Amino acid sequence: MAIFGLWVINKAGGLVYQRNFADGLAQLTSNEYLVLAGTLHGIHAITSRLSPIGFSSGAQVIEGESFKMTIFLTATGTKFVLLTSLSETTAESVLQKVYEAYADAVMKNPFYTPEMPIRSDGFDTRITALVGTGQ
Repeated sequence: MAIFGLWVINKAGGLVYQRNFADGLAQLTSNEYLVLAGTLHGIHAITSRLSPIGFSSGAQVIEGESFKMTIFLTATGTKFVLLTSLSETTAESVLQKVYEAYADAVMKNPFYTPEMPIRSDGFDTRITALVGTGQ
């Protein structure tokens, strides 16, 4: 079981936080991460409208051959995306704790502007404690 990375995507589809934790996924440039975040935002919006039973919050898990993406959507439209191995079973609980760290360390910071990139040592420290060391 491994956690490869964490993304935070704002409600407009912009990548405001990205961090890798383990080898296993392709190394991408900053621009490629921005494009992927925007694409995932669009896919999520489409899947929320495709539900045959009415309202849906959109895709929650997307699986590939060697990894999966677990998506946690907040009430404000911010998306937390955890990239993990297929065998990882704790992704949902980790994302809930990441959201709590975000609420405490980022949103309560009077100097943080919502929807802008996250530059918070307090948030980084809490993520490291939760997931492990970043690269």
